[in-house]
Amino acid sequence: MSKDIKSVEHSPKIHQRNDPQHVNDRTFFIDASNQSLTAIPLEIFTFTELEEVHLENNQIEEIPQEIQRLKNIRVLYLDKNNLRSLCPALGLLSSLESLDLSYNPIFSSSLVVVSFLHALRELRLYQTDLKEIPVVIFKNLHHLELLGLTGNHLKCLPKEIVNQTKLREIYLKRNQFEVFPQELCVLYTLEIIDLDENKIGAIPEEIGHLTGLQKFYMASNNLPVLPASLCQCSQLSVLDLSHNLLHSIPKSFAELRKMTEIGLSGNRLEKVPRLICRWTSLHLLYLGNTGLHRLRGSFRCLVNLRFLDLSQNHLHHCPLQICALKNLEVLGLDDNKIGQSLKELYIENNHLEYLPVSLGSMPNLEVLDCRHNLLKQLPDAICQAQALKELRLEDNLLTHLPENLDSLVNLKVLTLMDNPMEEPPKEVCAEGNEAIWKYLKENRNRNIMATKIQAWWRGTMVQRGFGKFGELLKPQKKGKTSPKDKKGKKDVKGKPGKGKKK
Repeated sequence: MSKDIKSVEHSPKIHQRNDPQHVNDRTFFIDASNQSLTAIPLEIFTFTELEEVHLENNQIEEIPQEIQRLKNIRVLYLDKNNLRSLCPALGLLSSLESLDLSYNPIFSSSLVVVSFLHALRELRLYQTDLKEIPVVIFKNLHHLELLGLTGNHLKCLPKEIVNQTKLREIYLKRNQFEVFPQELCVLYTLEIIDLDENKIGAIPEEIGHLTGLQKFYMASNNLPVLPASLCQCSQLSVLDLSHNLLHSIPKSFAELRKMTEIGLSGNRLEKVPRLICRWTSLHLLYLGNTGLHRLRGSFRCLVNLRFLDLSQNHLHHCPLQICALKNLEVLGLDDNKIGQSLKELYIENNHLEYLPVSLGSMPNLEVLDCRHNLLKQLPDAICQAQALKELRLEDNLLTHLPENLDSLVNLKVLTLMDNPMEEPPKEVCAEGNEAIWKYLKENRNRNIMATKIQAWWRGTMVQRGFGKFGELLKPQKKGKTSPKDKKGKKDVKGKPGKGKKK
């Protein structure tokens, strides 16, 4: 049963949720997040059966001693508040399994109280300005499975972290590590290591001892080489090495047969590592800004790719190997040199609804074949592709052509069959290019003339003293329904409006 309660007069609402397996009135969950609270409502401490409390994103400055009443609490979120110290009573929560104190300016010495939470499994301390972690935490806690320390000022980890024999996930992104924490290599239960955005120059060979490692994030460091022993992490499926100093990948990595995602963007590879083409299970591949001039022929073997980033390279042609990637959903080819030399582009028999505006920046494009797609319109920028000689558009959903398409003076072949054309009409399109150009030109002249007449009329009305033109239109609008009102009426009928849930 859900209901709202208030702790004191004028306090925000606190949402409760009960365990559906219980039929009594006991409360097990309270959400008081995002309420601009400056203190924890004392009323919360009357719910002694509470197991989960959310107080994140408030302005709470201290935790009262009454917290010790919540003997059954398992989850406590206090992130994004103004806590600087932690009261000793927090250490009496013997059932607490998950604690989030992230984004608080907590004094390092105050964290000692956390060491008394012997049941703790998840501890999150993201962006708490920590320069060191009290050693006693790692001496006394033996059940940690997740440790979040992203966004601090750590340069090393206490050696006592080796006591965390159940640790599965550790997040150390955006700290100040210059040396890989060697202690991690003896935590054999680790499945996720995140050391992105540090200053690490080498990964030790001992990393191979972590045979259960599944996700390894080392982006934005200073790695010139990789240890061959990483291939012993046979469960590895996600590896991010983007923005390092790599020129190659060890051949031994071919043994990593479960890879689904790899990031290599921002390295000086200059060519696609041959072994990558053996990872047929890859779903995401990041190769942006790696100095590529071409793709290997074996690249077509990556048939399960869904996301491919080839941006900011030196590709002069759209790689034909991409056509073999039948499951590809997202392709990044921006900031290459494809448009400078491409003469023919064949993209027929797909499900394209729109063409990229960048077609207008291909000065040498002569043939564009878009037959048998779902195109609804052509970008006006296509009129800038002055070298275009053939434009094949039959069997699409086009109703209009760009007004200035007749500016393509070299265009000899234009096919529009099987489109629901309106401008120009189908009968005009059937007569060929000359009839189409004539129609577009006449239609453009009509529009220009209509604009001139309208401007003359507006000017005349103003000159005769009827006031500003905008003021003249106001009486005509009375009694009319605005588009916004019409949308509102649709909402009343049950259709979701903007920002509403369906």
